[in-house]
Amino acid sequence: MTYRNDRVMIFIDGSNMYHSLKNHFKRTDINLEKFCEKLVEKRRLIRIYYYNALVGRREEAERYQSQQAWFSSVRMIPYCEVRLGRLVYAGWPNSPPYEKGVDIMLTTDLLTHSFKNNYDIAILVSEDGDYVGALQAVKDNGKNVEVALFGKERTSVPLREVADKVVSIDGRFMRGCWK
Repeated sequence: MTYRNDRVMIFIDGSNMYHSLKNHFKRTDINLEKFCEKLVEKRRLIRIYYYNALVGRREEAERYQSQQAWFSSVRMIPYCEVRLGRLVYAGWPNSPPYEKGVDIMLTTDLLTHSFKNNYDIAILVSEDGDYVGALQAVKDNGKNVEVALFGKERTSVPLREVADKVVSIDGRFMRGCWK
């Protein structure tokens, strides 16, 4: 059961969300502020943390510029912080880059804020099952955990099982959340 005065923090795995939007909706032009307002409902937003990996300026100049514009728009959202890991370009351009530091940064913030009693409810926006242990630790610390998931009920089963509440991100939820 949630209440109007529950303190909510949202933790967004940006790359995971981007690929989920692309796969499920064939578009990525999300209005992140509206999206987060829907997740919070009538509860009290404490902070939004948005995590992603910084694209290499030399390796992907055009994508770098686009990403910087996106990060600027996210930073304009009240009570929102952008946390950046990095992309490793080993084998580039024959092999795609891979993220470093994003999952651990999100997990560290999720746990730290739980132990500091900075929120009552954590909302994770990610389909990454690697977060299951961290979410269980948050629950074991007396907090509630919600997971916002894209797709059908058979996806992300471990996250669905650990969550106190699953928010289904479907076409109906996304109404009013596009730019």
